[in-house]
Amino acid sequence: MPKLRIGSRGSQLALWQANHIAALLRARGHEVEIEIIHTTGDKITDVPLAMVGTKGGLGKGIFTKEIEEALAAGRVDLAVHSLKDLPTELSPGFEVAAVTEREDPRDAFCSRLYSTIEDLPHGARVGTSSLRRQAQLRAIRSDLNIYPLRGNVDTRLRKLEQGEYDAIILASAGLKRLGKTELIKQIIPAEIMCPAAGQGALGIEIREGDSSARQHLEFLNDAAARAATTCERALLNSLGGGCQVPIGAFAEMRNGNLHLDAIVADPDGSKILRESRDGNLNDPEALGNAVGETLLSRGGDEILEAVYGRGLAVPPQP
Repeated sequence: MPKLRIGSRGSQLALWQANHIAALLRARGHEVEIEIIHTTGDKITDVPLAMVGTKGGLGKGIFTKEIEEALAAGRVDLAVHSLKDLPTELSPGFEVAAVTEREDPRDAFCSRLYSTIEDLPHGARVGTSSLRRQAQLRAIRSDLNIYPLRGNVDTRLRKLEQGEYDAIILASAGLKRLGKTELIKQIIPAEIMCPAAGQGALGIEIREGDSSARQHLEFLNDAAARAATTCERALLNSLGGGCQVPIGAFAEMRNGNLHLDAIVADPDGSKILRESRDGNLNDPEALGNAVGETLLSRGGDEILEAVYGRGLAVPPQP
């Protein structure tokens, strides 16, 4: 079996993910190496991600660009990404060889003192830098004070433990993978906080047309996760948004069909458009595109234009 080199970000969670894939490949007889690659998104820690510009290669693909450069140069053979960080339109020359079995895609409410969002006192300090989470929090608790929260999982949890926040919202998948579940007090139902497209899934990226790598990695592909995340990413793409804008998408199998719940929200929580629909499991992109077009026609375009107009996020660039 050929030696395979994995490109990965250097955060604790990214390395857990890379080592998880490496272990599965080694069990099949591969020799595996992991190369840590520092991305633009890792270097920018003082600006909300939604506000990172696109000039000079920033913005789209801020957590993937340097890894793709290593792939293109042949320094690595595959890249392991959190799928929600991977742009919905890949750069030319790359493909997703596999989407792994999905961990819990929902968001987690973490706190030292309070058991649920409803238990938070008036004016409580909640940490999140996600416009999507902010909007949905404000919709149910407009009295909360929401503050930016950047850094890796350990950094965010430490700030909570030190009392900088009364609660923080994180993806439950990352906390579960790292075994850091002590401060999870509530897994927030998707109907209350619609997750980000692709949340909880890993995307394995390779050079386009690399049939050898594709063949060795195909066992990692989970058909259900691939269909659900393809649908969610099609929805996100149809709305012209990236992972940092206030758009949520959650697809799952129901009675032999693919069911998609999606939202477009004003970050202040004043308006949240919701759309749900069933579609053909064999054509997940069609379902995502249809729901996206419906949300745009119902006023989603106006919400997103207002978000960009108020300088809360950087609009997508061609």
